[in-house]
Amino acid sequence: MLAALCEGSNKAPTFPNDFSRGNRMRRTFLLAASAALAATAATAALQRSPSLPAAEQKALAAAVANPARSDANRARDKYRSPAATLSFFGVRPKQTVVELFPGGGWYSEVIAPYVLNGGGTYYVAAPNDRALGGFKRLVEKDAALYGRARQVTFPVMQAGQAGVPNGSADVVLTFRNVHNWAMGDQPYADVAFKQIFAMLKPGGVLGVEEHRLPESADSAREKASGYLKVSTVRRLAEQAGFRYAGSSEINANRKDTANWPDGVWTLPPTLRLGDKDRAKYLAIGESDRMTLRFVKPR
Repeated sequence: MLAALCEGSNKAPTFPNDFSRGNRMRRTFLLAASAALAATAATAALQRSPSLPAAEQKALAAAVANPARSDANRARDKYRSPAATLSFFGVRPKQTVVELFPGGGWYSEVIAPYVLNGGGTYYVAAPNDRALGGFKRLVEKDAALYGRARQVTFPVMQAGQAGVPNGSADVVLTFRNVHNWAMGDQPYADVAFKQIFAMLKPGGVLGVEEHRLPESADSAREKASGYLKVSTVRRLAEQAGFRYAGSSEINANRKDTANWPDGVWTLPPTLRLGDKDRAKYLAIGESDRMTLRFVKPR
């Protein structure tokens, strides 16, 4: 029988019932084990990203540790892992880096000194001056640093608006913004991703951090909860032309069920319910987040 198996005989060998049943069980176990190993290897491959040279890692760590960062912002590092996140996206100091919708400037306090003092170019992009208000306050605080950033419009919706030049960016970053593009009566996520694709150089990277909705959840919740499914973000990016290049669990929070009375804003830092169940939501912490890396094909 073994000879028949080894020689690839077309005649199926026969076994006693007990032996055959045991063989099938062993074969099932081996197949399952092989599948698990393959899945583990695939996950590890997805989580790999270009490692930064030691000098750049040191510069990034110094930007994160900069005492000029506000105490409130530094207190949130445990939820946002800025050094690990920017390293995963492969952000380097001599690159042209674009941050979309910088909000209050939480990441700007890290990216600006890292890139602008490292010889790179830094764009901050939002729909209008109001949306850039947080960054403009940083400029008022330290014009010598933040005043060197280029403030532009994104997405460009009207003729004459100055956006990021096509084919100029090495890296584009967006932190917890895609849900805003996908929500509301007039979503523009498709347009946003197409414009991001256009502004990147071939081989350029799009880094996305976003509140994560479980794949099993009702997709209707994406319209109001502030959470999105990974599959939704991937679809938006890939239909714009991007190649999916990996994910990381750097910003995961398994305590977050993504099913709260006022959506993601129930959790800190917003705590929209005020004192109601405040201790509960503080114990959960900030949202569970996907961290995805995409590449514009060469």
